[in-house]
Amino acid sequence: MKLSTRNIVKGKVVDVKEDGLMAKVKIDVGNGNILTAIVTSEAAKDLGVKTGEDICALIKATSVMLGKE
Repeated sequence: MKLSTRNIVKGKVVDVKEDGLMAKVKIDVGNGNILTAIVTSEAAKDLGVKTGEDICALIKATSVMLGKE
């Protein structure tokens, strides 16, 4: 499969919480960084997303916001 997305982050699923129509998937992407993806519960089930497995997050956005303390 070829994708146009250039921002692909590999990680490990550390938590999956389904809440009605949506599922929150937390991914450890290394160095103590956790990426959280909100997807439909149906998509999470179709992909068979489970805690402990390797996964890729594909990020495509029209804008990026930065913050600094």
